[in-house]
Amino acid sequence: MKQSIALLISIYLLVSCTEREIQQIDFSTDYKFSSEIEEQILTDTIPWKYQISAADFAKKGDYKNALIHWDMGMPTQDRNYTKSEIDSINSKYSVVNATEYIIQEAQKNQVVMINEAHHNSMHRAFTKSLLQRLFDNGYKNLGLEALDIGNNLDSALNRRGYPVQKTGYYTQDPQFGDLIRDAIEIGYEVFAYERLGTDFGKNREIGQAKNIQKVIESKPNEKFLIHCGFAHLMEGNYSGWEKAMAGRLTEYTGINPLTINQVEYSERSKAEYNHPLLKALDIKESSVLIDKDDNPLKYEKDEAWADIAVLHPNTDYVDGRPNWLFENGNKNISLELKDIPIEFPVMVLAYKKGEDINMAVPMDITEIEDKKENAHLALEKGAYEIVVTNKLKSFKFERVVE
Repeated sequence: MKQSIALLISIYLLVSCTEREIQQIDFSTDYKFSSEIEEQILTDTIPWKYQISAADFAKKGDYKNALIHWDMGMPTQDRNYTKSEIDSINSKYSVVNATEYIIQEAQKNQVVMINEAHHNSMHRAFTKSLLQRLFDNGYKNLGLEALDIGNNLDSALNRRGYPVQKTGYYTQDPQFGDLIRDAIEIGYEVFAYERLGTDFGKNREIGQAKNIQKVIESKPNEKFLIHCGFAHLMEGNYSGWEKAMAGRLTEYTGINPLTINQVEYSERSKAEYNHPLLKALDIKESSVLIDKDDNPLKYEKDEAWADIAVLHPNTDYVDGRPNWLFENGNKNISLELKDIPIEFPVMVLAYKKGEDINMAVPMDITEIEDKKENAHLALEKGAYEIVVTNKLKSFKFERVVE
């Protein structure tokens, strides 16, 4: 009986829709609706529950709520520089394009490390934007902290060409998934370097560095891009760990990596919570500050540092989505949903045609509250399978982006 009803619905949709063929499908997903994340927050008692909810929002393409939830679990301040301090900064530094400067400096190095905040999809999009030009300058290997390891290692990743749900936890974010997908398509060898074990702190930093060391020693004449979380790229002496992963790698290999911190000077959920340096400067693009001796502003913390601090501009929203989504070849694709017989809210997931929709990390996700709203997806040229689901019913149709 259920099969007959589903068939009738499919026939109706095929006949009534002139622009696309809509098919009802069996589909399940672990991506959470906003209401599910909010309900989990109400029942969770663990201290880091907002870190989890922020990551869950990031994974479902909701950048704005990811920032909000992160700040709910972290201290926030409204700090500002004085006019004289701002004048001093402007007289000491000039603002240059971050991508151009990073590529210039990468040419002099064998290892480049760049970090991310685990709730911030924009950091993944920025690293993705560097991939082709770094590859053109000899960087052929990409190490990712976020890849699962041990028995859960996705050993088929490079051969398959795209990430699946089991590839990692943070990699389920479409922006992280596309970073991986793009890297493999360009020609990078993607590798995991997280350590096995349950203890963290100093031993984790040592384990990560030793794993990267092994890969470097197996390819001594090649260049490496390492994308890590938060403080793992700090050089020098790092309180609590003695040395972070980057410092340990230098100790074990003699290689001094180019370290790029893009976390400290990125936007918070409200502009007033931003670092006072970000508020003091009118940044329109991802930027680096250069002094009169051509030295970049570092990120420094006590006796530790990262070589380059990147300042990212505040996000503007286009059709409810972050403006930076529609860069680097992505187009703003508007989809009508009112002809799909499904109860709202729904989740709209875009999969690259040819990838397994039951396993793959989608290219983009958005949640739509009302059938009168259009879904806006950030997609590059190509063919896609679009899934619309409320977790009780699911439909699929194809869309080609020219």
